[in-house]
Amino acid sequence: MYQTRRAHLGDAESICAIYNQGIVDRIATFETRLRSTADLSAPLASPTHPWVVASHAESVVAFAGTSLYRARECYAGIAEFSVYVERAWRGRGAGAAVMHALCATAATHGFWKLVSRVFVENAASRALLATIGFREVGIYQRHAQLDGVWRDVVIVEKLLS
Repeated sequence: MYQTRRAHLGDAESICAIYNQGIVDRIATFETRLRSTADLSAPLASPTHPWVVASHAESVVAFAGTSLYRARECYAGIAEFSVYVERAWRGRGAGAAVMHALCATAATHGFWKLVSRVFVENAASRALLATIGFREVGIYQRHAQLDGVWRDVVIVEKLLS
């Protein structure tokens, strides 16, 4: 149903629109400033931290990307990840498709682990990640505020083969 591939600069507009939905919805990120395509040019062009997209009928419906976990050299094989799905495609397998692709792509780039933090009440993301092999490590309490409210996050990780 979905085609997955490495993201490129031509995907910036679609990725930006999906990411901004996540910012507006307040269910998946502490970010509050909407992004522009210019904000995504450096991450999408990174040779070391891959991003992938899932498309249906040639339209990007989901993306997942990696970013630097920590600057210390001992953590070079660990990447943070984010995953976002276009509103109309949530709950229809696009998130799983793009996350399977991200795990495979990250492994080919030398990463041995992916990590992230998920809002504790984001049951959909937690369920998605559990089905593809992520484990919940613990909870950061009062991790940060969003719209003046303290939010807890679940730490997730997956060892890549």
